[in-house]
Amino acid sequence: MNYLKTYLKTITDRGNIDLARSIEHTATEVGDKYIQDFNFCEHRIGLLFGNVQSGKTGQMFGIITKATDMGFPAFVLLTTDNVVLQQQTLERVKNDLSGYCICGENDSGLFIQNSLMKPAIIVLKKNSRILRLWANVFASTGFMKGNPLFIVDDEADAASLNTLINRNRQSSINRYLDSIKNGASSSIYLQVTGTPQAILLQTQVSGWHPYFTYYFAPGNGYLGGDFFFAKPKPDCITYLETLKTPAHDVVLRHLAVSALIELAGGSVSNCLVHPSVRQASHDLFAREVSKELQWCKDNIDNDFKIEFSAVYDSLAPVKYRKASGDDAYGKAKELLLTDAVKILIMNGKNSIASEQYSTGSNIVIGGNTLGRGVTFPSLHTIYYTRTAKKPQADTMWQHSRMFGYDRDPGLMMVYIDEPLYKLFSDINATNNALIAQVESGTEHIKIYYPSGLKPARSNVLDERHVAAISGGTNYYPFYPGNNTIEQLDKLLAPFTEDEPVYQTSLRIMKEILSHIESDDDFRVTAFISILEMMLSEKPNAQGMLIVRRNRDVAQGTGALLSPNDWALGGQYTASTVLTMYKVTGKKGWGGQELWVPNIKLPNDLIYYDVQEDDSST
Repeated sequence: MNYLKTYLKTITDRGNIDLARSIEHTATEVGDKYIQDFNFCEHRIGLLFGNVQSGKTGQMFGIITKATDMGFPAFVLLTTDNVVLQQQTLERVKNDLSGYCICGENDSGLFIQNSLMKPAIIVLKKNSRILRLWANVFASTGFMKGNPLFIVDDEADAASLNTLINRNRQSSINRYLDSIKNGASSSIYLQVTGTPQAILLQTQVSGWHPYFTYYFAPGNGYLGGDFFFAKPKPDCITYLETLKTPAHDVVLRHLAVSALIELAGGSVSNCLVHPSVRQASHDLFAREVSKELQWCKDNIDNDFKIEFSAVYDSLAPVKYRKASGDDAYGKAKELLLTDAVKILIMNGKNSIASEQYSTGSNIVIGGNTLGRGVTFPSLHTIYYTRTAKKPQADTMWQHSRMFGYDRDPGLMMVYIDEPLYKLFSDINATNNALIAQVESGTEHIKIYYPSGLKPARSNVLDERHVAAISGGTNYYPFYPGNNTIEQLDKLLAPFTEDEPVYQTSLRIMKEILSHIESDDDFRVTAFISILEMMLSEKPNAQGMLIVRRNRDVAQGTGALLSPNDWALGGQYTASTVLTMYKVTGKKGWGGQELWVPNIKLPNDLIYYDVQEDDSST
C-alpha cells in the first residue's frame, strides 16, 4: 500500500485538487531531503514552518504518510493540552488516513494488541499525565527498542520546550517528551508551528534546536500577514484613533457583513473582539456591544437605517454576491428584531464550543482562549485592543485569528490602534525575513525585532546562551586577528581615504568579515549571519563602508573610532555601517599591523544570537 498516494486520493476525491498538490510537494521534498538519508540509528529534530492558519494539519498528514512509505512504523501526533482539540485531531486522523492502527489517549491496549503489524498513529495532547502514561507504555512493551519513532509536535513552541531551563531543571512535559523520543531505537521529531521564534533560539546542546527547517507556502486564497500588515496600510485596517465610537462602528460593520453573507447563501458570519486578558474587560465589552445592538433596534427605522446603508454601500465582496441595499437592510432588521446576533464570551470562566460560532451571526469576545488552535469560520470583522507591557512576537502572532482561507478580502476590516498595528507590521516583516532565510538555505537563521518587542517568552530561552545584539551600537573586537592580512589589504585597496564613506554591497562586508578572527567578545559568525539574513531578504542589500589606514589607536581603551568617524557612521541610522581601521600596532594589538572592524547595525532593532558552547559548535 502506498500511504501517501492513498491520502492524496482522499483529498482529491473531496475536490481539493490544489491542496493535494501542495501536500504532495511538501511531503516529497521533506521525504527526499530529510527522511531519505535517515540511518535509523540517530535522533533527529526538524521544523515544519508554515503561516498561522494556513493548513498545517494536511501538510503534517502528508509527511506522516510519506514517512510510512519510507519505513517508519509508529507515529505520535501531539496537540496542545486541549481536550476538544485532541479529539478533533483524532477524528480527523480517522477520517483522512487509511491503513493505520489509530489510537487515542486511552487506547494503549489497542496499540499493544496491534504489535506494529499495521503502522500506528497515537494522538496525544501535551499533558504531563498522558505523556507519562504513554512513555511507560512504550517502555514496557519494548516495541520501540528495535523500531524508529516519528513524532509530529503541532504547536511545538507552545508547551514542549523546557520552561525551567534557567533554573537548571527540566519541566515535566519536556522531560516526558525526551523519554518518549529517546526510548526508541531512533527517531525523527518534527516540530510544527507558525511561530518558530522560540524553537530557532534553542541551543544545539539542549536537544531541541532543529537540524533542518522546511517552510511550506500557503495556497491560493489565503489571507495572511502581507494582506493585513504590509506597507502602505491597506484599506482593511481602521485606526481606532480615528473613531469616536469604535464599538458602534464595529457592530454596524458586522451587521452589514452578516446581512450580505446570509443573503448570498452563507451560513456563518463572525466578529471577534479581542481586549485584554482580564475577564472583567470581556464582560465590559460584552455590555458595550449589547448596548450598541440595542441602539440599533431602538433606531431601526431612522438613524440605524441611514448609517447601515452607508456601511453596506462601502462593502466590495470578492467571493459573495452583493444583494441590494434594501434587501440587506431588511435582513439586518430581521437579525436585530429576532435577537439572532449572539454575543459569546470565551475565557476561563465561560466555555464556548466551536458549534456555537460555526453558524449564524456571532460576536465573540475573549482573551488568551482566542489563541492557538482556535479557528473562527468566515471571520471578517476584528476589534483588537489587546496590549501588553512586554509584548511577545510569537504570542501576538498566534492571536492573529483574522488569517485564513475562507475570508473574503473585500469584506475584511480590522479595527486596531496605530501603535499596535505598527507592532504587527514589524512582526510580519520579521516573519518574512525568517521565510526568506529558510527558502534561501541560510544555515544559521537569525531573528530580529524592534526594541521593546521580545521574540518569545523568556522562560524557554537559555539566558546563558541567547545574546541580544542591539542596532545602533558600535561593536568591535578587543583581541582581533587577521587570518590573511594580505587578502584584506587587497580587498580594501579600492577604498581610499579620498572618500569619507562608500556605499557597498553587504556581500563585500561579509567577505571582509570572513577574514577576521576574534574571541567571544565579538562573534564574527553572528555578524556574518546577520548580513546573510539581510541578503536573503534583499539580495542587493547595501551598507556603508568606512576605511582608514595608519591609525595609531591604543588597544583596550574602550573606544576604537575617532570622534569624527563615530559621528559619520552615526548619520546612517537605517544602514549597516562597517568601519575598518588598519592599526599600526604601536600601542598594543600584538605589536603588529592589523585590520580591526567596527560594525553598527540599523538602529532600533535587536538581533538575537544563540551562542553555543565550544563543544556544541
